[in-house]
This record gives sequence, C-alpha cells and structure tokens, in this order.
Amino acid sequence: MNLFVAKNISKRFANHTALDNVSIEVPENHIFGLLGPNGAGKTTLIRIINQITGPDEGELFLNGELLNPSHTSIIGYLPEERGLYKKMKVGEQSLYLAQLKGISKTDALKKLRYWFEKFELESWWNKKVEELSKGMQQKIQFIVTILHEPKLLIFDEPFSGFDPINANLLRDEILNLKKNGATIIFSTHNMSSVEELCDDIALINKSKKILEGNVNEIRREYKSNTFEIEFANTNCDLKSQLNGKFNVIDQVVVNDYTLAKIKIDKSASSNDLIQAVLPYGNIHSFKEIIPSMNDVFISKVGLDELNQKS
Repeated sequence: MNLFVAKNISKRFANHTALDNVSIEVPENHIFGLLGPNGAGKTTLIRIINQITGPDEGELFLNGELLNPSHTSIIGYLPEERGLYKKMKVGEQSLYLAQLKGISKTDALKKLRYWFEKFELESWWNKKVEELSKGMQQKIQFIVTILHEPKLLIFDEPFSGFDPINANLLRDEILNLKKNGATIIFSTHNMSSVEELCDDIALINKSKKILEGNVNEIRREYKSNTFEIEFANTNCDLKSQLNGKFNVIDQVVVNDYTLAKIKIDKSASSNDLIQAVLPYGNIHSFKEIIPSMNDVFISKVGLDELNQKS
C-alpha cells in the first residue's frame, strides 16, 4: 500500500518550470529517497507536500485521501534550512514547538526529556539556541520534527553539518522510526546514505522524473557485466592472453596476487571467464561489480543531459 502518491505534478514560477508532470509513489513504512542535482525540483516538491505552496497541475494523496490542511498533523518536516529562534532557550523553544503540533505540555515534557537524554542534550535545556553548535541545533530540530510521531516524515539533507559519530546516531534513529511504522521521504546528495537507508528512490533532473524504483533492482539493472577477479600469479598479462569475449579494463598486482577488472561479452558467461583465467593461476576471489547509486546517479543524469541537448 502507498502512503503517499503524487500524480502529474507541475509547478511553474515566472519563466521557470520547477516540476514538469512528476509522479511518485511512496509505499507505506518505506524510506523513499528523493534525489537530483541542485535546482532539479526536489525542494519544490517537498514544499508542495507540506502545503507551503500548491501545484499548478496534478493531485496529491496521503493515506488514501486527497491532500488537505488536516494532514499537517501527521506530517513531520525537517527542512535543509534550519529555523530555530536563536535567542530563545532550548527547552522553552522545544516545548513551544511540540505544543504547536498538538502535544499537551505534560506529554511534551515527558517525551522531550526522553529524547534530550538519548541525544545527550540535558545540560543544554536552559541554554540559548545561539550557544549551541550547528550539529546540536540540528539534533533539537530533529527531535521536535519527530516528537508528535507523524505517519509521514520528510527529511531534507538531514546529515548536513553532522560529524560522523552524530551522523551514525541520526541514521540509526531514522531506521528505528521506520521499524516503528513511519514512512520517510529522504532528500539528499549523499549516495552512500541512499544505499544504507532507502528502499526506493525517485531521481528528478531539470524538473522531470527520470528514474524511479527499488534501490537494489535499479543497481542490478545498471550493472555492466563486469567482474573483479583475483588470482595467484603476478607475471601474467591477461590483456594479451584472453580472447575478444573478455575486455580487461584494469589489472594490478597486490602483494602476491593479480587483481583484474574484466567486462565480458554478452555471448559469454561468468563461468566462461573463470575457465579462461584458471590456466594462469589459482583464483582467490571472484565477484560481479554492481554499480553504486552514485554511479547510477552520474550515469543517468549525464545521459539525460545528453538527450536534452540532442
């Protein structure tokens, strides 16, 4: 079941088209990556989902209903541009923002104490926001975003400004939110985070959706029939030894082994490659190279750029 659906969304600003007939489907209890270069239209779509602005064409559905103002109570939004009041005290502001989401003061205090302890922020309760580091301010905003336990969470570059330790802490909490039933739309430029967290993605470039689907299926779809093979021989030039079915892209010696990257012709199989290499040394390891999401991103956006110019 899809928790959120956008159908044929278009949005124009003066002479600029921000979104051009974009449709996405976000399955319930999934982490959905919204990807694209700067200026692609991601933030515009996020603002439309949050009803900060409206589409010129198209419809949006949340929980099976046409998106409407009442849905703001089941959405949590962490924008890329942080927006805390710097002169207010941390605890006072957190309590205020929690109550804006409809949480009673008693419940808000209880929940905030839990999260402040978990994120090691207890000693900062009576400090002013301006006294906190950027990372600590982001922790506060993350807490107030999730405190009312929304069904749909939208995170726009949530790891920006975090050191590796706190980025891992946040990553674990995002996975816990999914485990506890939340559906998450996750906008980021960090492709390693996409591979670690996202079940599905949509890639937007120059206002159009150019790719959507399951992360693992997309990576398999874009594989190039290339393999990495390591064998016990440091004096063999595979480029001169293998036939035209096998294109040796790279070959290096590592300690007592040769490590080669080989692309095989469609008429050959991985077993054929193993048989072809066996005469030159005992095989130590063999694996197919599956492209990363970063590889897919660069390949797809680059191809889209070429298609638009032609």
